[in-house]
Formats: sequence, C-alpha cells, structure tokens
Amino acid sequence: MRLCQDQSLSSVFVSRMIGIICFLMVVVLANILTYYIPGTIYHAGVVFLNENFWLLLLISIILLVGEIFFTFPFPLNLPAPIIKAIGSVFVIAFMLHVFQWVDSVAFTNLYSFVWLLSFVIVPIVFIIVLVSGYFEIMRKLCWEQPPEKEGECQVVHEIKKISLEDPVPDVKSWEEIGAEFRLMMYDIMHRFRHEVRKK
Repeated sequence: MRLCQDQSLSSVFVSRMIGIICFLMVVVLANILTYYIPGTIYHAGVVFLNENFWLLLLISIILLVGEIFFTFPFPLNLPAPIIKAIGSVFVIAFMLHVFQWVDSVAFTNLYSFVWLLSFVIVPIVFIIVLVSGYFEIMRKLCWEQPPEKEGECQVVHEIKKISLEDPVPDVKSWEEIGAEFRLMMYDIMHRFRHEVRKK
C-alpha cells in the first residue's frame, strides 16, 4: 500500500514539474521570438505574459501542493481541498487580467462587467472546489476498502493480554487511524442502506 502511494506521489510531482518546466520554456521562447516577429499584438501578449509570470508560477505551485496533498492517506490529505480552492481563486484573478488585456488590445469594455461578476463567481467557485474535494476524500474513505462479503459488516476487536514484561505498544500511525475511519464510514453507510431497504 505504501509503495502505491509513493508511486502516485512521485508521478504527480514529476508530471506537474514537467508542466512547470514547459511553461518556463514557453516564456523564454516567446521572449526570444519578439526579435523575429514584428507584430504589435504579439509583443503586447509577451509583455502581458511577462507581467503575469509570477502569478502563473504561483498558481502552478499552489495546484502542485494541492495535488501532492491529495496523494497522502487520510487524514493528511485534508488540507488538499482548501489549497485547491485557494488556487482556483488565483486562477480567476489571472482570468481578470486576461480580460483587462483583451480590453486594451481590442478596445472593448469587458473587464468592468467581469470584475463586478467576479464578486459572485469567486465565492461560488471556492465553495464548489472545496466541497467537491472533501466529497472525493469521503468517497474514497467509504468505498476504497469495503469488506469482501456483502453481508452484515461485523467488526471484531482482538483482545490481547499484555503482561508487565511486554513492551508498551507504539502509538497508532496515521494509516491505521485512516483505516479505522474508513471502516467506520463504511459501517455507517452500510447500516444506512440496510435501513433504507427495510423501509
């Protein structure tokens, strides 16, 4: 189980870092091509890209951290939806800059309308990303490791006799706590479905 989590973490980290490196290469290449492409719109686009470079890099890092937290076992993955929701707010901020740049190039007046609309869009998107992230975590907890049989779920607690000579058992790890929580959630959902079927 730990090996699969490590592979998932490494694959997420490598794929996102490749995306960030490709973004840096695109920025460098776009700045080099300004010496060969005389178009004013292209130059304005490169200037816009340079002005928002750190914002785009910050968005990439925030989303990377969120994806990394999602690969952790419960409860270490609880901050992931919050981080992703914060990243979505920065994405909306970048989109506002895009509309502002379009207004300056195409001589339109879209930015003022979108800016007023963003006061409604930002909290809605934040809540949607946050709720969907925690829903995904709860879904994995409920359905990741169901019992093999579909009958009644019975939890058997093994009682061990500990003598004074035996060493004190270690504190439970996060994986053990997450496994117990998953089993508890599955038992609740199973009993709920059983009561619904009775009715």
